[in-house]
Formats: sequence, C-alpha cells, structure tokens
Amino acid sequence: MSVHTADKTKITTVHLKKMKDNGEKICVLTAYDYTTARIIDGAGIEVVIVGDSASNTMIGNPTTLSITLEQMIHYAKAVVNGTKRALVIADMPFGTVCGNPLKSLDAAIRMMQETGADAIKVEGGAEIREDIKKIIDAGIPIMAHLGLMPQSINKYGTYGVRGKDKEEAKKLMEDCLLMEELGVFGILLEKIPASLAAQISAKISIPTIGIGAGSATDGQVLVIQDVMGMNKDFSPKFLRRYADLHTIMTGATQSYISDVKAGSFPNEDESY
Repeated sequence: MSVHTADKTKITTVHLKKMKDNGEKICVLTAYDYTTARIIDGAGIEVVIVGDSASNTMIGNPTTLSITLEQMIHYAKAVVNGTKRALVIADMPFGTVCGNPLKSLDAAIRMMQETGADAIKVEGGAEIREDIKKIIDAGIPIMAHLGLMPQSINKYGTYGVRGKDKEEAKKLMEDCLLMEELGVFGILLEKIPASLAAQISAKISIPTIGIGAGSATDGQVLVIQDVMGMNKDFSPKFLRRYADLHTIMTGATQSYISDVKAGSFPNEDESY
C-alpha cells in the first residue's frame, strides 16, 4: 500500500498549494459516476475532475457544448457520493460562465449546493475576469482552464496545440497571471507546448495541472475512459493507457452470452 492510499486526510486546495511548494506532483483523473469515483478515490487519486467531457464519454455527443448544467449536476453529485478523500472539481458547462457575472454566480452556487463538490473549473481568461471575481468573492474555489478550451472549439475550428505562436503564448501567460491575481487556486493547461507550460508553472505560485502540456506542470490529468483503455478510437500523442478494459469487457460479455445460450448460467450453486 502506498503512502497515498494509507493517508485518509481529505484533500483541499491548501494541500495542492503545499504539494506544489514541496515539488510533489499532483495526480488527477476524471470520473462521472459513483462506482468509478469510489475505485480511484480508494486507489489514492488526489483530485477528481467531473469534466464536461461527460458530454463525449457518457452521452456520446461530438463536442462538450451540448451538455447542460442539470446534466453536469447529475454526474458531479454521483462522483461526490463516491469520493471520501479526493478533492472533487466540477466543470461549469458551456454558456454558464460567459460574461454575465450574476448569472455565472447563480450557476456556480447551484453546482456547489446541489452536488457537494469542493470546487468548480471554468474555461476562459481575461474575457470572463468579472465572472471569476464574482464567484471567488462569494467563497467558491475556482480552477481556471486555459490553452486548448474545448468549449471554444467552434471558434478555434480545430483541437490542435494552442500557444505555438508568439502572440498567443503571450496572451496565455498574461491570462495565467491574471487568474492567479484574481484568486483561482490552480490552472489546468491543455495541449500547449511543454516549454510554455514549464515557463508558466515556474512563473506562478499556484499549481498547474497539465494534459498534453509536458512533464513540467505541477500535476497531470487524463480522462478515465482513455487511461483505462475503454475508448479504442481516441489515441492522442499525450495519452498513455494503463489498462485495456475494452478487450476485457468485450471478452467478459461474450463469455456471459455464451454461458446463457448454453444454459450453463446459472448453475445449481447460483440458483435458490
């Protein structure tokens, strides 16, 4: 048993700051249901993000844009119910934090009250600074999400690497510094050059969590279905699979079908 699974202390945003200060990497995975959250929490994961990627992984939508606040509340509540130790961060879906601070605050309050999540995650930079300030002033912890922002896919037109040119890299650094100034407790950096992520992580005092952003960030996050090999069709450069559940589950399902067809399940010991 690792020290992480042995330690049952509830993780908070303060813990994440201390981990950065001590040079200890922060381990993050997504989850969308009670059972998965319970497993990865028990295994010692420090942060669970209830991503709006549920739109893709749980509902089958082509983008994250279609998932609603009500649906995100449903998934986040399930994850909170399955989590005892990890910090749970719930994504604010598309359209809920977008330039109307009072509306944004109402949505953030709903997410926190109805799910029991520890914090929220918000995509966007200077354009939503007043929203961020309003929510943090109300006592709600925020993780910012910068770099590739899937909720802006229709603006980008591609899921390619962000921050490769000088101007975009400069804007990204400025947004990170602004988010720190506004009081966010951490920043998720998605699909940006590793060198830029390293510069940002060294420049700001709050933790950075990377996905496709190299190894110099203060922590890493991946989508649980990708890590566990449930999704065979998604193979980005940054993904490392740690299991092949697609093959395991396919084989188990086929064995079940075979046993039922043959009349060997249930047997006498499995009957009342």
